[in-house]
Amino acid sequence: MIERTTVRLPTELLDRARRKAADEGRTLTALIEDGLRLVVSANQRRKSRDAIPVSKATGGTLPGVDVGDLSALQELEDLEYVERMKRFR
Repeated sequence: MIERTTVRLPTELLDRARRKAADEGRTLTALIEDGLRLVVSANQRRKSRDAIPVSKATGGTLPGVDVGDLSALQELEDLEYVERMKRFR
């Protein structure tokens, strides 16, 4: 089923979209439809990710570091920063 709708777009954006559609030899409707499909599919891919990507690098975290405890991670970063600054004195 195809539905009609009205959208409000900035004039400059609409003009650019019309020129692009004309340059590609297609309708403005087809251009907008393709753009919406890209945005919607990108959002679905983002939501479908179950896990955070994990680095393949070797090493890992220091023993006893809980990567889920953000305040502890910040504290470790602060301590490392202080140690680096001590070396520059």
